Amino acid sequence: MKKLSKLFPFRFPFFLDEEEWELEKEPSGLSISEDEKNFYVEAALPGMKLDEIEITLDNDILRIKGEKKEEDKSKKYYRKASSSFYYKVILPGPIDKSKEPEATYENGIMKIVFPKASEYKPKKITIKKS
Repeated sequence: MKKLSKLFPFRFPFFLDEEEWELEKEPSGLSISEDEKNFYVEAALPGMKLDEIEITLDNDILRIKGEKKEEDKSKKYYRKASSSFYYKVILPGPIDKSKEPEATYENGIMKIVFPKASEYKPKKITIKKS
């Protein structure tokens, strides 16, 4: 993207912004499912502690992010690694905002349950032969 910006001095449309484009990649450790009453989000976050994870919901956009920094003061580091993640997904339908989503974390798996809005029913579209 930076090369394109140098070639073309005008501003690219927002959908080509590198930062946002990167966030829209399908997260490999994330799954979304539903049944009649709820939407379910599961995220694989191995090795993370609860205080290293942040979950926010804003206008049906779920963000899960975290950062793990390990430091042992007794060691002399030549290279010190850290890990971070950021998932951003749009929930597949309206949720019941009067009910609190339920989030649990066990064995490196974050599970979040969102109750569906009572009026939520996907509309089936009939296909006509032309």
